[in-house]
Amino acid sequence: MASTSSSSSCKYDVFLSFRGEDTRDNFTSRLHAALCRKKINTFIDDEELRRGDCISPAIFDAIQGSKISVIILSKDYASSKWCLNELVKILECKSMNGQMVVPVFYHVDPSDVRKQNGTFGDAFVKHEKQFKDVPEKVQKWRAALTEASNLSGWDSMNIRPEAKLVDEIINDILKKLKARSFSSDFNGFVGLNSRIEEIKSLLCIGLPDFRIVGIWGMGGTGKTTLAGAIFNLISWEFEGKCFMANVREESEKGGGLVHLREQVLSEVLDENIKIRTPDLPKYMRERLQQMKIFIVLDDVNKVRQLEYLTGGLDQFGPGSRLIITTRDKQVLDDFGVLNTNIYEVNGLEYHEALELFCNFAFKHDYCLDDLLVLLEHVVKYANGNPLALRVLGSFLHQKSKLEWENALENLKMISDPDIYDVLKISYNELKLEEKNIFLDIACFFAGEDKDFVLRILEVSNCVLNVLVHKSLITLSYSNKLQMHDLLQEMGREIVRQEFVKEPGKRSRLWYHEDVYHVLKKNKV
Repeated sequence: MASTSSSSSCKYDVFLSFRGEDTRDNFTSRLHAALCRKKINTFIDDEELRRGDCISPAIFDAIQGSKISVIILSKDYASSKWCLNELVKILECKSMNGQMVVPVFYHVDPSDVRKQNGTFGDAFVKHEKQFKDVPEKVQKWRAALTEASNLSGWDSMNIRPEAKLVDEIINDILKKLKARSFSSDFNGFVGLNSRIEEIKSLLCIGLPDFRIVGIWGMGGTGKTTLAGAIFNLISWEFEGKCFMANVREESEKGGGLVHLREQVLSEVLDENIKIRTPDLPKYMRERLQQMKIFIVLDDVNKVRQLEYLTGGLDQFGPGSRLIITTRDKQVLDDFGVLNTNIYEVNGLEYHEALELFCNFAFKHDYCLDDLLVLLEHVVKYANGNPLALRVLGSFLHQKSKLEWENALENLKMISDPDIYDVLKISYNELKLEEKNIFLDIACFFAGEDKDFVLRILEVSNCVLNVLVHKSLITLSYSNKLQMHDLLQEMGREIVRQEFVKEPGKRSRLWYHEDVYHVLKKNKV
């Protein structure tokens, strides 16, 4: 199979193929309504689009631009040449670009679809008479029905009542969409799958208890990536969910924990919440106690953050789950997280580290022979830290053997390799303008729209591209500048070191208390 087309090229999540006279006003309309309630972007045709036997350009584009096609095979599906042409196109998209296909056998026997018996056989008697001069057309339709009937799908005769069938189909579609999102969002991450499975085993999804899982490890080891991947994979199973990133940093901004808690509640309850009191209103606590909730609190460094944001563990409904990522295990211990529910994220194994480094240094997973010895030394200094491996790999990409040797000498000068020292090697190689832009992003613009930053800083896109190529920043699908928190801390520490005890003399001020004290003393 060819590689799956990117999610960004798909206009719709789901395309519905159905025989209007059979199911438009009953099963299909109920399924469509349920898809819409789950915010699944679904294409359902209008009768006005169905003219003649050929698929209209609008339908053609909708099929091609969908991640999943759901085929509702009802008793008169095969009598419609339009439906059969749709089916052929859907299966072409499955073969060519990996579109997922879900058949629903609605009050029909899958065997009748596969062998074209019953009403399906009756329909083909008519087709063969009408198209006796073009038998290959009819044969293509037959082959499409046979292929569709052999796919894993849903049989309405085995699941009653119909509302349960709709729920099962919706859950299946959500799983498939999450799996597709996961495969594209985390493409290129090494060693992720085995770690995800270990954490999922700690979560014990399906059990009715409330459970907390801690993800603990040093900076740059992939805690946020792991938590994000798991959130993408399983959040659909919960009524309320929220991924709150950068709790440590966000809690220090204006509004602090009060604003963060409002954000968490707003996402979980899917409404705009404004609550400034320490305790939640009774009606809200009662709502939360009835809901199955999944919350991820990322980069927590103080127990009071957890206490305030969760508001007491009795407010989560049965089956709820809380994931906490932190660099400090003491935070998890003090919050009462069981040791058996704490997953320590260690560095990558050597073979994993080698693969990841090569992906960035050579844009493939193997090394040129004349650099092999140097490569082993460089990977050793990264100590299995994925962030360090990415940054060092990007830094050494397309460098000569002599430049590799110089970089290795710089690494050897670090007697006790600290992650910041390793990362700073890449920063030190930047030109002055590039360093300044890196520091500006670290202090002010992480998470901001790229075009907005270019306008404010009055720089060309080329400078940002240098930082991207060196893995010092990344660009999200929504065009926002992203910077790993370790790199951001490194940048801010560089600025702090300009004048350790006199913030007013530093080149940049971002921390609100520093700004307040400097302005109060009029020392800018």
